[in-house]
Amino acid sequence: MNKEGLKIVISGPSGSGKGTIVNKLIENENSIVSISATTRKPRVGEVDGKHYFFRSKEDFEEMIRNNELLEYARFCDNYYGTPKKFVEDTTASGKNIILEIEVEGALQVKEIYPEAVFIFVIPPSLEELRQRLIDRQTETIDVIDKRLSRAKEELPYYKEYDYLVVNDDIDSAVTSIENIINCEMQKSSNFKKQIESMIKER
Repeated sequence: MNKEGLKIVISGPSGSGKGTIVNKLIENENSIVSISATTRKPRVGEVDGKHYFFRSKEDFEEMIRNNELLEYARFCDNYYGTPKKFVEDTTASGKNIILEIEVEGALQVKEIYPEAVFIFVIPPSLEELRQRLIDRQTETIDVIDKRLSRAKEELPYYKEYDYLVVNDDIDSAVTSIENIINCEMQKSSNFKKQIESMIKER
């Protein structure tokens, strides 16, 4: 029986490994990553509708006025947001959609889709998180310290999520989340349309 896909929200501090986890999850063809809309210009190699939905500032603000975004924010004079239609079209087709977003955005999504699956990914310790950020060799110590401070601010929000996964090993973390998704897919509430359709059969 075909049923609607799940809306899966994954959040976690920078360096927690959520991006790597999401990339592994979408190797399963039944799950795709939500595509954000943005007003920034495409970078070399980026394709509209694949990496982002590239929109003008005027078009984006029209989307805001029409309540077409699940959540949005503005960074460095550019808007970023999650189009509602793309999410709903994806789940209606039977595929799961994964939203990798920050805590603030996740809380906005929760107001609209309280039935979504909310997963919080954390490192085993802040010391481990610090080491991971250092090992990236992409940021200064000052920036790393700011990310650690931000992580401390985000951690108390774990209570807003349905599940918490400690990423001390990437493969184990991916397996844990796959198990969560499989269990959620079998919830009786996800079969409402199919059961109603069966009842109407002659």
